[in-house]
Amino acid sequence: MRWYQDTRRGKAYAPTMIWGTLQTEAYATVILGQVVDFLGVPDDVPAGVAKRMRRQRVLYDGEHHYDVVLGEQALYTNVGGPEVMRQQIERLLRDLRLASLTLGILPSTARVDLFPVHGFNIYGDGDRAHAELVSSAVDVTERSELALYDKAFAALSSAASYGDAAEALLGKAHSFWADAPLRE
Repeated sequence: MRWYQDTRRGKAYAPTMIWGTLQTEAYATVILGQVVDFLGVPDDVPAGVAKRMRRQRVLYDGEHHYDVVLGEQALYTNVGGPEVMRQQIERLLRDLRLASLTLGILPSTARVDLFPVHGFNIYGDGDRAHAELVSSAVDVTERSELALYDKAFAALSSAASYGDAAEALLGKAHSFWADAPLRE
């Protein structure tokens, strides 16, 4: 959590799931439970969720700013069923206009002048890129590689929808989940 506190301006690209700092408690519980089950690690989900919720304070302290691009697919990836997803989309709709957040939604049909890439975060005011993989995580600190992550983020964010257009995409996703049967 220290790097969240130390980063005054961060960037994140999450193509298929909601970025951790924007997750509701219910969404985070499902995600972290899946990690525990898949990796067969000790069940520390409640502690992990509590830590993730504390980390979200950076959105409200007035000292941080995050540029986040979510792939439209993240709004439709079924994490926990329709109720969890409806609540998650409602959270994004509430947070969309936070002063500390620039939230873009990359439409599924957007033309992006970049081949498909994995999700990543840029922290430490640009001195570290972080990507989580199936079996581990990678931290990139080499300047030339960090420049590529910045270039990739610029391409993704330039193709994303912001403001009213992002709100419309979120509204469409919310309607989808509101009309979905309650079973998972």
